[in-house]
Amino acid sequence: MTAIKASQVKELRERTGLGMMECKKALVEAAGDIEKAIEDLRKSSGMKAAKKASRTAADGMVALKVADDGSYGVIAEVNSETDFVARDDSFQAFVATVLAKAFDGRLGDVADVMDEGMEVTRQALVQKIGENISVRRVELVTAPVVGGYVHNNNRIAVLVALQGGDAALAKDVAMHVAAVNPQVATPEDMPAELVAKEKEIYIAQARESGKPDEIVEKMVTGRVKKFLAESSLVEQAFVKDPDVKVGQLLTNAGAEIKGFVRFEVGEGIEIEEQDFAAEVAAQVGAQK
Repeated sequence: MTAIKASQVKELRERTGLGMMECKKALVEAAGDIEKAIEDLRKSSGMKAAKKASRTAADGMVALKVADDGSYGVIAEVNSETDFVARDDSFQAFVATVLAKAFDGRLGDVADVMDEGMEVTRQALVQKIGENISVRRVELVTAPVVGGYVHNNNRIAVLVALQGGDAALAKDVAMHVAAVNPQVATPEDMPAELVAKEKEIYIAQARESGKPDEIVEKMVTGRVKKFLAESSLVEQAFVKDPDVKVGQLLTNAGAEIKGFVRFEVGEGIEIEEQDFAAEVAAQVGAQK
């Protein structure tokens, strides 16, 4: 059996970020050959990463970057299983790498960002941290004026695209989107099927009042109008000055909203409820 020196274990730990016992075991199996140990660990890392990939990653962080000339920006969400890992320096460095690759290449698709090299990096991080790490989404926004805002410890990020205006205005609008979370930019952007669904609900509610059909129709029309106003960015009261609607704010600045992208960590991810007592009981039963 090859004797393993403490200096070898130290070097392998520094190069892989893995634990001492795992590094020592890898060196023993590789007969002290550090390069072979790294290769073997990368192979096992792939297997471990594959196992961890079945676990739900619903925490993490969002990040964005806007070009100095405001012509484009990228926004990304990278998920971990816990908030603890989301605060880890290694995880945040990986997010920065993902963002830089998307920004430099003007990429707006996860498949384009996560090439073979990036996947190797991700799997190495999974091996080091011990949690599933997932690059969930990346989006590219281009416009004459693009501005961004990141809120609440990187849990909400927004990119706004404007025609006219400037970076400061775009950032203010992005801040509003982060805080209020409008569904669409303008009433016209609301999907027709969603409006129809809301209208059906309002009709059913109004008819319960027992009022004549013409009154019901007016009630429904008013409620649909209110729904569109509350859900549309340009119709909302500006969060920094409630006396002014966002649409008027833009008009006053000679600007027009072209669109926005809002990412919030974990939105839309269903987390499976775990019964830990049952899980432990099952494990104990299996060992009998």
